[in-house]
Amino acid sequence: MAWDTARTKQLLLDAAVEEFAAYGPEGARVARIATRAGINKERIYTYFGNKDQLFATVLDSELQKAAAAVPLTPEQAADLGDFAGRVYDYHHRHPHFARLLAWEGLHYRGEVAAERERTAHYCEKIAAVTGAQQSGTLTDDLDAGALVRAVIALTASWFTLPQLAHLLTPAAAKGPSAAQRELLVGLVRHLTT
Repeated sequence: MAWDTARTKQLLLDAAVEEFAAYGPEGARVARIATRAGINKERIYTYFGNKDQLFATVLDSELQKAAAAVPLTPEQAADLGDFAGRVYDYHHRHPHFARLLAWEGLHYRGEVAAERERTAHYCEKIAAVTGAQQSGTLTDDLDAGALVRAVIALTASWFTLPQLAHLLTPAAAKGPSAAQRELLVGLVRHLTT
């Protein structure tokens, strides 16, 4: 029977997503990833190199999924509140995603996984926002890149800083909810129009 390399890689990536989301790149263990995937841990080294390269591959894969699921076209950029709501919905459905990004930030040392691709992706979002600013549908008081960053940060904070929701907005603090989403969408619309 032939070895199914693609399936093996996917099993390892799926297990690595869970491990890295739970423990971060420092606390994650290759042995636990292999055990969770039901694959010999040597395959991780064969396919991904080392743990750091596996973490970079996981980030790249998960970022591609998020980018495909939550696009920001020039037409959609006219309502950054709606974009924030869609990003919120993605995080709600994929709670590991914000944790992976938070771990990446905590371990940031000047290098970013898939930097060229991510920069190109964010440049497209910035261009869409710039277009909406030039058409007058969004405020041009702030740099387009700063607006995109603010929307991403505000959205992710509901998932990475739940204690602030508890302390500052107790009515909306009971986990991902319609109230949190509504608050976020309203805030972003207020800030950007």
